[in-house]
Formats: sequence, structure tokens, C-alpha cells
Amino acid sequence: MTGLDLLESYPKAGQVVKQWFLEKMLEGLKDENLPEDFKKYVREHDIDDDKIGKLIDSSPRALFDVFDENDVYIETVIDTDYNFWWKIGDIQSPIGYARRKDADRAAIIEAFKLLNEKL
Repeated sequence: MTGLDLLESYPKAGQVVKQWFLEKMLEGLKDENLPEDFKKYVREHDIDDDKIGKLIDSSPRALFDVFDENDVYIETVIDTDYNFWWKIGDIQSPIGYARRKDADRAAIIEAFKLLNEKL
């Protein structure tokens, strides 16, 4: 499932994620020389889902903070066979992953689902 698929499949969670990315972007605009009306304009205009989807695809671990802020905690561990596993509360990945990024991506899918149900 791609980042764009996640945003479309879980709209409530998707809105939280989009808002979080927007706020992070605005933190980068904390330049005193930027006019307040420009900052307001950026806040009021939505970021395209495809852009957010690409950010999710390229770096799923970047979303751990947004899920933490919403009490959906993702834990990633590695076993003695060098497989990565994720866990969210009582839910654990059904398989181990050879790459951490793959485990993170799978965890993000479950986290979207859980956050969407929670909202």
C-alpha cells in the first residue's frame, strides 16, 4: 500500500498526518523576515495528497512522531536472525522483515488503521 493509498483509505488519520507535515513545514518558516500573511496563506492551503504520499513512501519512520503524538506507539525490534519486527500495543507483525524500512512501512500501515479508528 502506497502513502497515497493510506491517505485515501484512512481519511481521518490522513488529515492528522497532513496537518502534522504542514506544521513541520511551518516550523521551517520561522524566519522573522517572512510576512505573517504568507505564513497564514501556507497554513490555510492544503498540501497535495500525492506530495504527502511521496514523503510517506520515502521515509515511513518520519511518521513515528505523529503517531506518538496521538498515542499510537510503534516499536521496531531486531531478532537474533537479523529480522525486523514491529509492534503497536498488543499487535505484532505477523512476519519478520529483512530490511528495517520494510518493517517500518508495514507498521505505518497498521498505525494509520489504528489512528483512523481512534479518531
